[in-house]
Amino acid sequence: MPRRILIIRMIPVDTFLYIAQGAFEQGLIYSFMVMGLYISYKILNVADLTVDSSFTLGAAVTAVFTAAGQPWLGLLAGIAAGAAAGIITGLLQTKLRIQPILSGILTMTGLYSVNLLIMGKSSLSTAGKENVFALFSFLGKGFSKIPLLIILAAGVIALLTVFFRTQIGMSVRATGDNEQMVRASSINADAMKILGLAAANALVALSGGLLQQYNNAASADMGVGTVVIGLASIVIGEALFRRGGVLRGLISALLGSIIYRCIFAAVLQIGLDASYMKLFTALFIVAAVAVPTLKRSGKNS
Repeated sequence: MPRRILIIRMIPVDTFLYIAQGAFEQGLIYSFMVMGLYISYKILNVADLTVDSSFTLGAAVTAVFTAAGQPWLGLLAGIAAGAAAGIITGLLQTKLRIQPILSGILTMTGLYSVNLLIMGKSSLSTAGKENVFALFSFLGKGFSKIPLLIILAAGVIALLTVFFRTQIGMSVRATGDNEQMVRASSINADAMKILGLAAANALVALSGGLLQQYNNAASADMGVGTVVIGLASIVIGEALFRRGGVLRGLISALLGSIIYRCIFAAVLQIGLDASYMKLFTALFIVAAVAVPTLKRSGKNS
């Protein structure tokens, strides 16, 4: 342990700042996925596994349009494609009465082939093509990404906060809280669930599209383990910030995503292989979920 700490201290200041900036940027990018997962997991109370493939779907669609010189149109098309994926999962759940987890798995599995068809191969590079971050290119290459990501994050949080205070938004929230009560109130709970899943996966696809723009590449496997990363970020956010309304939940999701990426970067600097990070994340989630349960069990005994 002392040796690893020594290694961290020996990192040059400019290298440390570069790593910290990269972690912050990626945290902002992944925050859209975390906010989408927050909608499905916390608001709708649905375990949606579509996330792993809708993330890649957003990246794949964005990459194809970016390769054709239309990065902004690609981002919008990716968001629409993600929403469509959410609608499919919602229809499987509500119309065919397939269990939520199985519905997500079916959509996720089907989308893997769809993503390959969209890209035409397992990976697609857009290196040398203009991307959405060129909007702030006048700030210099090293600072062109953060302003756009902050503006998008603030815009999404504001839009979702307003939406979930409308009558339709309140109905979506009520469906997650008590579906039977919603049905008894003559509200179309199925439509609310489909709408919520569409919004959630649209945000996930936006995250995938932004990551594609950030890396100038998309691959069929880039979304693997995304749902675990999202859950870990939600757990971190809720652990550090008290639970509250939608606004606080979305902000905690954003901050949890940034903190997770910073932890990820720190772990890599310590020397842990990146391939072990998903195991570390899974164990972290298990511990975070199990500790409160064990505490309650101890009190009851």
